Amino acid sequence: QVDVVQSGGGLVQPGGSLRLSCAASGDIIQIKSVVWFREAPGKQRELIAGFTGWSPIDYAASVKGRFTMSRVNSQNTVFLEMESLKPEDTAVYFCNVNDAYWGRGTQVTVAS
Repeated sequence: QVDVVQSGGGLVQPGGSLRLSCAASGDIIQIKSVVWFREAPGKQRELIAGFTGWSPIDYAASVKGRFTMSRVNSQNTVFLEMESLKPEDTAVYFCNVNDAYWGRGTQVTVAS
């Protein structure tokens, strides 16, 4: 059994920053891939950042230059640093680990 726990998120003003984390535990030896998605009301799920193996991290054009993904292998944890946040970044953010395990999602709201 694998558990993926997300934390971070919340309410922030435009231009602010937040950090999300995605930690995998249980019957998982190593994180091989992680993808961050987000779902906004009335919009399709959007893939925003991810990596597979040791390949470079890819970012969606909508977040490139503002969001940074990083990993701590020893803790099976991945972070998503979000800067210069905009109201259109408001969404529920999910992480997917090893193309198999999903976090429960965390709300990010960007508003004045």
